[in-house]
Amino acid sequence: MTQLILFNKPFDVLTQFTDESGRQTLKDYISIPQVYAAGRLDRDSEGLLLLTDDGPLQHLISHPDFKLEKTYWVQVERIPDEKALEQLRQGVMLKDGMTLPAKVRLMDEPTIWARNPPIRQRQSIPTQWLSLTISEGRNRQVRRMTAAVGHPTLRLIRHKIGPWQLSSLNPGEWSAANQDDVIKWRHDLETKNHRRRDSRTEQHIPRRRRRNRRQNDT
Repeated sequence: MTQLILFNKPFDVLTQFTDESGRQTLKDYISIPQVYAAGRLDRDSEGLLLLTDDGPLQHLISHPDFKLEKTYWVQVERIPDEKALEQLRQGVMLKDGMTLPAKVRLMDEPTIWARNPPIRQRQSIPTQWLSLTISEGRNRQVRRMTAAVGHPTLRLIRHKIGPWQLSSLNPGEWSAANQDDVIKWRHDLETKNHRRRDSRTEQHIPRRRRRNRRQNDT
């Protein structure tokens, strides 16, 4: 039976099970055998991490081809104006290219756990929380995006991946996803992917061949 684990990764924990330097890893919190992270979450970031013992499911969740949306709660320096928000919505030019458009809005400070250690916050500079949704997975992408529009990230919490979200999980806690929900989501995503492939194949068939194929089908 496929397992899908939802884990609230604490700050300063690596998204791997071993570390030669003795830093905290997933092994300190999860003792389930043969599960592996589906995607990554930086050591200095917090929040939702999915783990599974199913290789194809891991691929569906983490591979950029499937463009699974991920929503982050981001605390940034200063209050972004509409121009900065629109830049994020249109896409930001980074060293590795233009990002895809993001969904972003200002949000009230969420009711969450205190970080240990706390962020370095300067009293003279206000901060603002954002809800930011992306469908890519570049290295430290959210931090680089907010910095590119003039608002460095102070704290980053991943709240949601696809249909799964943190809910009431505290840092270091995990829960197993409902099997029926996993099966349905997997089926829906695989069906969507097959349709996308069929569409791409159809677009690459020369017009004459497509016309002949339609004639042969009648």
